[in-house]
Amino acid sequence: MTNDLIAKAAIDRRLAEIITPVIEDLGYELVRVRLMSGKETTLQVMADKPDGGIEVDDCAAISTAVSATLDVEDPILDAYTLEVSSPGIDRPLTRLKDFDMFEGYEAKLETDELIDGRRRFKGVLAGIEDDEVLINVTGGGDGEEITIGLKFEWLSDAKLVLTDELIKEMLRQRKAAGVLNEDNFDEIETEGSEEDS
Repeated sequence: MTNDLIAKAAIDRRLAEIITPVIEDLGYELVRVRLMSGKETTLQVMADKPDGGIEVDDCAAISTAVSATLDVEDPILDAYTLEVSSPGIDRPLTRLKDFDMFEGYEAKLETDELIDGRRRFKGVLAGIEDDEVLINVTGGGDGEEITIGLKFEWLSDAKLVLTDELIKEMLRQRKAAGVLNEDNFDEIETEGSEEDS
């Protein structure tokens, strides 16, 4: 029922089945769920509004509802911490509609199997066609740009690449939605970009 990009492991898929109706009843969408087992067990739930722009208050409401449901269903054996977050700017792309929504932006895609001798593709998203994700990548030795179609079900990982264009667009969207609070800028975290600008 749930695709691998939203929930990879069997336990994640089970959790997604429990969590999805709760989140959707509140008017949100599940972007991704991951149960991370290390020294401590953490359940990471990533959610968004259908048109984007989820806020801290929204995450708190989701957290409360999801906690209550998981207490009843009790699918996680160990003690765990629940983390509800928004997708962030360099967000994972987990649903077919995400690839359509972010057409024109740079993304990194990975496939389970080798496709034309490779599993990693980086390029500009070119929308969707039926069940295929289209991406413009630099071709062979001549450096020419070609559009390739990857079946959505082949993808094992997909995320937007943090670019200036993407940041500008995200800020524009948030302003348009009336949710931009300049004081919250320091809350924008980007994965793997620790260096000072």
